[in-house]
Amino acid sequence: MIGQAVALLAPVPEEHLVSGLATQERAGKVAFGSRAFQLFRELDEVRNDHPVDVYLYASASSKFGLPKVRWVAQYIGHVEAQGGRHPDGRRYRPDSTFRYEGDNQGHWAVFWEVSALRELSKQEAIAIGRFRGFRSRRSFVSGFIPEGPLLVEHP
Repeated sequence: MIGQAVALLAPVPEEHLVSGLATQERAGKVAFGSRAFQLFRELDEVRNDHPVDVYLYASASSKFGLPKVRWVAQYIGHVEAQGGRHPDGRRYRPDSTFRYEGDNQGHWAVFWEVSALRELSKQEAIAIGRFRGFRSRRSFVSGFIPEGPLLVEHP
């Protein structure tokens, strides 16, 4: 039951989200890199093989105003990086990541994989202030900008 209460809130550069749509269409899923390997190990423990919703804050976005979640996906799981690269090479990585030399060459500890990636409509966007930490149960302030992945209660 706890797996259904947990969700993931994570920042991903907007260009990788947009590019990830094409990757998902071609490969069925998309992989984003992270150094927060302990968080993803904990997530896989608490979710107990249940699906987990992912709420994505588009960092480096051209949109203005209070921070909002404008993208969602379904968490599939994570894989350990091999020398900082995804074990399947470029297959599940957004093409936009190849513009950055270090992004696919030794930078990440794990890759977290998602399916069902989609952009929310303007009306569907979710204010960051509606989220609260999974263990702390403290709500985030409306101007909070996530700087890394966080476990949150399902909103």
